[in-house]
Amino acid sequence: MQTNFTPAQLADPAMAASEKILRSCVHCGFCTATCPTYLLLGDELDSPRGRIYLIKDMLEGQKPASPEVVKHIDRCLSCLSCMTTCPSGVHYMHLVDHARAYIETSYRRPLPDRLIRAALAAILPNPGFFRAALVAAKMGKPFKGILSAIPALGERPATIRLLNRLGVEVVTVGEGCCGALVHHMGKEAQSRAYAARAIEAWHAEIGRGGLDAIVITASGCGTSIKDYGFMFREHPALAARAERVSALAKDISEYLATLKLPSPTHRSGLTVAYHSACSMQHGQKITDEPKRLLRAAGFSVKDVPEGHICCGSAGVYNMLQPQIARRLRERKVGNIARLKPDIIATGNIGCITQIAKGFADRSDAEASPPVLHTVELLDWALGGPAPAVTTSPLAGPLAGEVGARSKA
Repeated sequence: MQTNFTPAQLADPAMAASEKILRSCVHCGFCTATCPTYLLLGDELDSPRGRIYLIKDMLEGQKPASPEVVKHIDRCLSCLSCMTTCPSGVHYMHLVDHARAYIETSYRRPLPDRLIRAALAAILPNPGFFRAALVAAKMGKPFKGILSAIPALGERPATIRLLNRLGVEVVTVGEGCCGALVHHMGKEAQSRAYAARAIEAWHAEIGRGGLDAIVITASGCGTSIKDYGFMFREHPALAARAERVSALAKDISEYLATLKLPSPTHRSGLTVAYHSACSMQHGQKITDEPKRLLRAAGFSVKDVPEGHICCGSAGVYNMLQPQIARRLRERKVGNIARLKPDIIATGNIGCITQIAKGFADRSDAEASPPVLHTVELLDWALGGPAPAVTTSPLAGPLAGEVGARSKA
């Protein structure tokens, strides 16, 4: 794609990076075949190619974002299926992230939109606020619409228990939120503040005793943490530290695949429908490891039809774009139900709650299969307790990260 940015514009590192991405697009349109919103809505501007044109026009002309541009960018799930499909290697993730940050500073949203976004940005990354919101939702239900698809905070016993049995020392450093949720809302300063705090916490632990890996149980977080090196590439103090953290970041399935695992203590023979989260398969390019681990643990694993299409969770997307998210959820649940699985497994907390909500809404909800994190099943098969069997949208492991190092 031909661009016409001025030298002054390209002096901004963010603008220079976006200009490079824009030039790599060749208008082929392959991305339209795998874009969930184009699949549902059929509007070229709700495809990656269409959004790229809108972003180019906005950034190149240094125009304030228009309501039309905001509408189509907001409809993007950031599922990154287009990046898997693109033959030209267009890094759409960095481009749409820049567009969202630009919108945040150049466009004044209607008051209701500003209020809900402010509430989400304040509540979701903060455990204290989140617990208070859950209590308020139970008492007066003012947050019911916001929190219905968010899991309750809890411990991360399965991951820690499994790693300890495998001879891995686990450390927690209290790094807090990784910043992914607010990052995808375009709140750049807030997301960088969260990320910087996490980087410093992990850097301190690396200095104390070293880490073999930063193990992540939510693939949405993992995609962002693995991008810290890019995010802080121009930061004089944090660039090297951020790059080190990104290099150490591993999804739990990715890390377990590097270890020699024992034979399962029992083989359940249960059929598992494996839902590969978009942030796992498209964001981190992790596709086979979770399924191999589950099969080795004695489960019969089935791929979900249309597995490359998003379930509609996408961070806070299901709260900001509920109609589109609902249609995608129903499509995903319908495809999973066709497999008649005993259990559904996935590696992202947003997908767990979104899919569980979809099954809970069905007329045959009582017969719905439980939706569990992949590591819960692996822990069970390799000697841990059986996981709680529930399809409640407030169930599931806490998204989070832990440091791992071998026990010498």
